[in-house]
Amino acid sequence: MFWVLLLLVSWFVAIASCARLCLAATAVAAVDHAVPDVPPGDAGLTLHQAAFLSGGPDRVAALTLLSMHTGRRLLLAHTGWTTVVAPHGANALERAAIEAAGPDGQCRTTAVRAAVAAADAVRELSERLVASGLAVPAHARHAVTAGVRAVRGATCLVLALAAVSVLVLPQDPAERGRTALWFSLPLVLTLGCLAVARMEVHPYTRWATATGRTRLRELPRLTGPAPEQTLLVSVALSGTRAIPDPELRTALAAPHPRPAHRGQ
Repeated sequence: MFWVLLLLVSWFVAIASCARLCLAATAVAAVDHAVPDVPPGDAGLTLHQAAFLSGGPDRVAALTLLSMHTGRRLLLAHTGWTTVVAPHGANALERAAIEAAGPDGQCRTTAVRAAVAAADAVRELSERLVASGLAVPAHARHAVTAGVRAVRGATCLVLALAAVSVLVLPQDPAERGRTALWFSLPLVLTLGCLAVARMEVHPYTRWATATGRTRLRELPRLTGPAPEQTLLVSVALSGTRAIPDPELRTALAAPHPRPAHRGQ
């Protein structure tokens, strides 16, 4: 009857992980549906705010580099290098990009993008959006992600303990079916929790709250007819995949596989 002990362990990890996820999701739901400090009729989002709510710090960094590229203040080469053209940033984010390029004014695009994403200006942007009720706090988002990971781990552990109990431990073959049935109960609990999380909790792992997502849906109606502005809005909302130019899209993507030389 050693399998009973393993069954108790399975129940413990299943209940503990599901409870952890439920508590995290409940906490984020309270934040998600809280009344924002910013009235609904307040001014619309800026592009950098929209970028953060859509994709977080990395999206803000990509938008900043693209904005500087279209404004001829920065040159993004498809070889994976960034060259500063005008060493005078219009805001703190652009100054962070120029500083990341180094004294030579040239650096790997991925390094510049990472530096901008980690800049103090992005952190301050995040804090303002969280305070206004438009962005989900980082600790709450991480708690949900960790909770989902814990339930997945519990599912794997239950399966492993069930396999040991049914296939390894010596017991009457007639008892194996009943043993497997008992282990199916905590397994159903964890799988059901993951299914619910996929439908209900998944939105909380995003960056924007319900109010923030409403503001994002309003953004396209606030844009002008300029092609550059339309491109920036598309990247802010959808990321670099919205860039129609394949070379420019490559310039903002992963590192070039052959960094043999700098230049264009």
